[in-house]
Amino acid sequence: MRSIGHIFIFALIFGAVSVTAFAQETQTRVVDEVVAQVNDGVITLSRIKREMKDIVDNEVQQGKKREDVQKMVDEKQGELIANLINEELLIQKAKEMGLDSDIESSVNQRMADIMKQYNLKTVEALYAEMEKSGVSPQEMKESWRKQATRDMVLQREVEGKVFWGLSGKELKDYYDSHKEKFTKPETISISELFLGFAGRDETAVREKAKQLLAQLRAGGDWAKIVKENGDTGVVTQGTGKAEKLKVKELVEILAKPLKGVKVGEFTEPFDAEQLGVVILRVDDRESASNESVFDENSVRSAMAGEKLPAERVKFFSKLRADAYIKISETYRPIVSPILFADERKDKPGN
Repeated sequence: MRSIGHIFIFALIFGAVSVTAFAQETQTRVVDEVVAQVNDGVITLSRIKREMKDIVDNEVQQGKKREDVQKMVDEKQGELIANLINEELLIQKAKEMGLDSDIESSVNQRMADIMKQYNLKTVEALYAEMEKSGVSPQEMKESWRKQATRDMVLQREVEGKVFWGLSGKELKDYYDSHKEKFTKPETISISELFLGFAGRDETAVREKAKQLLAQLRAGGDWAKIVKENGDTGVVTQGTGKAEKLKVKELVEILAKPLKGVKVGEFTEPFDAEQLGVVILRVDDRESASNESVFDENSVRSAMAGEKLPAERVKFFSKLRADAYIKISETYRPIVSPILFADERKDKPGN
């Protein structure tokens, strides 16, 4: 199933640990080199090689030359190892915070969402489709697990604290100094009809979309046509509707078909990331205004957006400072300058 493969291929960055073998004293033994120890965890050479191979293979599948990608990955080996150390610290922090069950629930929900989108009735059916596309279900789940770990830890330890830690006075002072940021933007509200390619002939799906559009423009019942023909939407993330999207922030794939479409009218059918065909109905448009409006959440978001990069840096610096990290002599010269770059910036004289 090509469309499922398209979703999954970009996420195959992380892989399972492998081992290398060599002969010693006439016996072949399976060994692995520890590149870095992170508290009770380790980063092994086999894991690093697997990570590098997956990155190279992924880039090659996107049309890049293997030798060029391999050269780039080799040059960034120190950065890769530093990232793996930070990742290990996040995994350990998540365990300390008791997030394991929440993370697993997040992974299971992603699987359920994809099964619903592609009308797959069982996990086994999903795994079979993934494997047809050359995707390992276990590697994919591990990739999702790592992403969920990062998102949950940072949200609870950094983003949430920054967002809710701002006082009323700070919000008011920021608003008074940046009123131009809080003018009312032009917005658009839309509903979606999505026809997926999964398990279907793409030409037939596109032809059906044209026929449905003709019915809609002739006065057909939108809700009935969507219910009888539509799949779980991709533009609206499964909800079928999206309200008050900022027009200037629309991605090109949406901005282009929606341009000039009036309230109550429909876009021409367009492809959505090779997943299927989309028809959008414009439910509402609101014009922009030069008048500033204080909205607490908008001001919090703006302030947090400015503060978060520095706060994330501080968070990772503290994780490293509180951890036992030992990098092997072989890799220390290429890893330490990257891993501890932020700490060095804070030292006098740097």
